[in-house]
Amino acid sequence: MTDPLESLDWQGRQVDCSTCENFAMLAGGGCKPMLACVHDRYAKRIDRFFAQNRELAQKYVTHPYFEVRAVASKYLDVFHLSRLRNDPDETVRSMVVLRLPQRQLLEMRNDPDREVRIRVASKLLPHDLEPMMHDEDYFVRTIVARRLPQGMLALMIRDPDSSVREVVADRIDDSLLLAMINDPDGEVRLAVARRLSEQHLILLRHDADWRVRYEVAGRIAADYLREMAVDEDAMVQEMALMRLMEKVMDASESGRRTHGKN
Repeated sequence: MTDPLESLDWQGRQVDCSTCENFAMLAGGGCKPMLACVHDRYAKRIDRFFAQNRELAQKYVTHPYFEVRAVASKYLDVFHLSRLRNDPDETVRSMVVLRLPQRQLLEMRNDPDREVRIRVASKLLPHDLEPMMHDEDYFVRTIVARRLPQGMLALMIRDPDSSVREVVADRIDDSLLLAMINDPDGEVRLAVARRLSEQHLILLRHDADWRVRYEVAGRIAADYLREMAVDEDAMVQEMALMRLMEKVMDASESGRRTHGKN
């Protein structure tokens, strides 16, 4: 995408270099209208300005235009960057999260904006995520469930959102999977079934969701296949019958080999 063929500030007014505090830099190429300008409302031009004048970024941490503050955050030292943790604009705070050291990032776990918290949850060290397990936003908790140390996932087994519990089912230690076989959501139980051992699959052979029973029929011990071959769902029946047929064919082939040896 090419730059717009106009130079307007954040309030829609024509940029006037003659009144700019950086006017002296113009002659030396430190800035250039429609290319690198801190007062242009176009973010790429603001970024080009700071890329050429990193030392000036700290002067603009209180600029009224959020794009200026957001772009400036890319070039600030950590001391000045920390001043923007409580910036009134969530876009600025999101940019700050990308560069803050871990110890300062901890203080942003309760940011009022979900997008900021999502980014925080993606950046924090896993062992610092525990306070975010109860975040009000389901997607923040989903990120937490994906990154939380495995040993702490038991604390999220009863999360109110099924998509979070599904992530938990995908990651939780095998020894704790049985605690999730009665989850009220079929997608979660399906995730559990995919990881259960053959020994424990029998516990889900009568599950209310045909997808779970289909998964079970694909791996359950042969002793239960005849039972599942009369399941009310045709797909489950087909899976069970197919495996039964395979067992019969395997047994027949084994018999022929044994007979041949004799």
